[in-house]
Amino acid sequence: MKKPTTSGGDELLPTGLRRYLYGTAALTGAAIMIVEILGAKMLSPYIGTSHFVWTAQIAVTLVALASGYYLGGRLVDRSPRLSRLYWCILAAAAYLVISVPACPSVAYATLQFDLAAGSLLASAFLFFVPLCLLAMVGPFVVRVMAQALSSVGGTMGRLTAVSTLGSVVGTLLIGYALIPLLPNSMTMYLTAALLVVASLGYFLVWGRGQRSVTGPIVLGLLVVGPGWLGARPEPLRSGQAREIYRANSDFGLMQVLDLGEGTSRLYLNDYLVQNTFDTATGQSTSLFTYMLHGLAQAYASNISEVLCIGLGVGIVPMQFAREGKRVDVIEINPRVAELAERFFNFEPALVHLTIGDGRYYLNRCRKQYDVVVLDAFLGDSSPSHLMTQETFREIHRLLRPGGVLVINSFGNFEPGRDFFTASLHKTLRAVFPSVKIHSNRGGNVFFVASDRPELAFVRSPLVDHVHPAAKWQVESCYASIMETHPDHGMVLTDDFNPVEFHDARNREEIRRNLAFAMRSR
Repeated sequence: MKKPTTSGGDELLPTGLRRYLYGTAALTGAAIMIVEILGAKMLSPYIGTSHFVWTAQIAVTLVALASGYYLGGRLVDRSPRLSRLYWCILAAAAYLVISVPACPSVAYATLQFDLAAGSLLASAFLFFVPLCLLAMVGPFVVRVMAQALSSVGGTMGRLTAVSTLGSVVGTLLIGYALIPLLPNSMTMYLTAALLVVASLGYFLVWGRGQRSVTGPIVLGLLVVGPGWLGARPEPLRSGQAREIYRANSDFGLMQVLDLGEGTSRLYLNDYLVQNTFDTATGQSTSLFTYMLHGLAQAYASNISEVLCIGLGVGIVPMQFAREGKRVDVIEINPRVAELAERFFNFEPALVHLTIGDGRYYLNRCRKQYDVVVLDAFLGDSSPSHLMTQETFREIHRLLRPGGVLVINSFGNFEPGRDFFTASLHKTLRAVFPSVKIHSNRGGNVFFVASDRPELAFVRSPLVDHVHPAAKWQVESCYASIMETHPDHGMVLTDDFNPVEFHDARNREEIRRNLAFAMRSR
């Protein structure tokens, strides 16, 4: 004869409640993955997306889960009343709502530490508590349901499977739908709201006879109310900047700002300035846009086919296209082209645009080019997999004899801080017979590489067309040929590329300066 199911004490555990508990396990499993991934995205405008940030987020998540499993087991052994579990879920939702407005302040506070420590502190402060509370669901529900079933193993297996499937759904949702389509704050508020609904559902249907449901309802409204209000962000407006465009994407927050009452326009990715533009003249005011195009013109004897890895806001590809060159562009972020066309005079019909990863394109490409422009950035740095010996071999294969590769990077020449610049120089020289470095030590470092025995200008660089705001920088950069220390750095390969570790100090400083500059706007 089947034994009656019980939920602690003498109360029966109905079939509907058992199903509800499985649903709760699935929901909290999904919420844990959403918080883990979304947490790193929320912090990326301030501390970046390097392996330090993801290491910190994963480590905090794992410690929070371990703590939650332990505490959940202890809590249910003291009393298997489900109301205690759903109070914990409500508390997790409340903390998630608070994490959204708290994120900037916490992130700025941790910028005083080095990147590794700052990432851990920010992630722990913002996400450890809610992740820990959500992790308590697993052991709690197993203990409650195991009282009603003859096989603890079967119960735990089913519950773990359901929770894991929920995590899979949460991962797919956050990666393929929520981040590209919704602001990060909205996604976090919606996650908190679903947790509130799950908690109130239990209290209203099964928790009435235990205690008053007034407390959970009031707390639920206090959680959802501020979240609903905060989910409708106003465009940034201040005395210095007016936000005219904002959109989330798979590769960070995209913003366009107009400064004051003038004609200056900025494009930002995760709060970092990626390009500057004069709306009156239709010209860029950023050094790199002139150097990438100008160095190609100065060093390449003939240009008819150009490959640009990285669209930016389309300024460099458009310079070549308006001169009658055939231009292929590979861009990983599908939302950039729309932004560039709308706000920065990009004309997609004049180029051939491919959405995808630059390395994937290089490996499959069978065309030949006279110039390859590598201007790929993710926040404050270039993607590491595009800066290896194997990548440059593929580019060398695509270049016609005498063709040139032009690279825009952030670098440093100071001993002890020159690992990336020296390594990039060594890596290029391992593939190309000749390499030149142009920089006025202002941050941007431009590499030119070719199969020619000796690189030299084939025509004098022209600066008459350069915007006055950038002209002196451009002239200085053309005139400044730099060298790196031959004993510093290493050849970077796909198998061993520790740039993010050795260059962390420089990238941290760049991001910190730009983040604080953005805060003052």
